[in-house]
Amino acid sequence: MDTLFETLRGIFTVLLIAMGVSIVLGCIGLAALARGIRRLRIPPDADFFTTMRYIPLPLVIVLDLLDFGLDIFSAPIIWIALDRMGLYNLRNKATIEALIPITNVIPTFTVCWFAARLFNLGMQPWPYERDVRADRPRALPRRPPAMIDMDEQRYYGPDRNDRA
Repeated sequence: MDTLFETLRGIFTVLLIAMGVSIVLGCIGLAALARGIRRLRIPPDADFFTTMRYIPLPLVIVLDLLDFGLDIFSAPIIWIALDRMGLYNLRNKATIEALIPITNVIPTFTVCWFAARLFNLGMQPWPYERDVRADRPRALPRRPPAMIDMDEQRYYGPDRNDRA
């Protein structure tokens, strides 16, 4: 009986350590990916698999890590994070999947991400929609800073107008 108890204690200890590590990695990954995900331009009428084709693989891995580490308690965190990133269609599915117990050991979103690409599910992203920076206007060149000559008490600005 004592060996069974010690074995179960060892299994639970390893499981708790793995869950803790996945929570830490998931939170760090979510913070690192948040800014880049907001730049994606996903069509408003995109379905689940179309959204999966637009988002990068590290995001679905982070979602699966959070789901593994927090089980059903990951639902509000995933809801808020995906809502802030503007991934509303993915938010609904991720929250429902997080609320179903014991699905946390299956990397559901990673499997769906690969399935969307392997089986050609959803609409394919257009090349110009992948990089938002490509269609952004280029920054204008900076104007030289205004200089004030203290000896002559004159202002020499970028337009070179003299002022007394």
